[in-house]
Amino acid sequence: MSDKSLKILISNDDGVHAEGIHTLADSLRDMAEVTIVAPDRNRSGASNSLTLEQPLRVNEIAPQIFSVQGTPTDCVHFALNELMKDDLPDLVLTGINHGANLGDDVLYSGTVAAAMEGHFLGVQAIAFSIVGKHHFATAAKIARQLVAQHAASPIPTNRLLNVNVPDVEFEQLKGTLVTRLGARHHAEAMIKQKDPRGHDIYWLGPPGKEQDAGEGTDFYAIEQGCVSITPLQVDLTAHESLSSMDNWLKDK
Repeated sequence: MSDKSLKILISNDDGVHAEGIHTLADSLRDMAEVTIVAPDRNRSGASNSLTLEQPLRVNEIAPQIFSVQGTPTDCVHFALNELMKDDLPDLVLTGINHGANLGDDVLYSGTVAAAMEGHFLGVQAIAFSIVGKHHFATAAKIARQLVAQHAASPIPTNRLLNVNVPDVEFEQLKGTLVTRLGARHHAEAMIKQKDPRGHDIYWLGPPGKEQDAGEGTDFYAIEQGCVSITPLQVDLTAHESLSSMDNWLKDK
């Protein structure tokens, strides 16, 4: 497929120099006009944070590759509201993230947040993650397939998509499953250490083990060797609780 009329914005949270983002961009350049706008350094775990107390500094470090001193959300916000405002992209893709974004991970992920910002601003968005750190080319092939399919027949939902790919050779994938988010146990205890001056410092503990990882979840799909595609929505309202909350307030 070759359709240079297709325009794609790519961002991430691992930084503008990360292997994943360039593997993704390189795999799509014969299909589309690709623009990279990404943080100048690793901003993993930034979630949906915006930089509000200082200006964003942006440098074009190579043709159509922009480095931003800001968060992943800043990057997409800048790209869609300034850099590309007169010619918006057809898709916002984020990743390929260096590691999984499964279950509760999406609440913290800068990769998912960057895709969410694209969705907020009216552009179909997909976040890509590799469940490991080796086979980025596999995830790039999946991205290429999804972009081609979207170009031929647009994604039939206005939800943003969270895609996780097993860290294996492409030929070893067992298929693709549409999934829901699973859940982890609470994160493990924080790690307390001393800095060279004897002051206490604290590291976040490792993520918790899978708690809800049964059939139908993103965790299950990866365990089966399948690509997981999870449609996500931004509305966090617990709609089924509105009536009970209303009754609770009236009972006071």
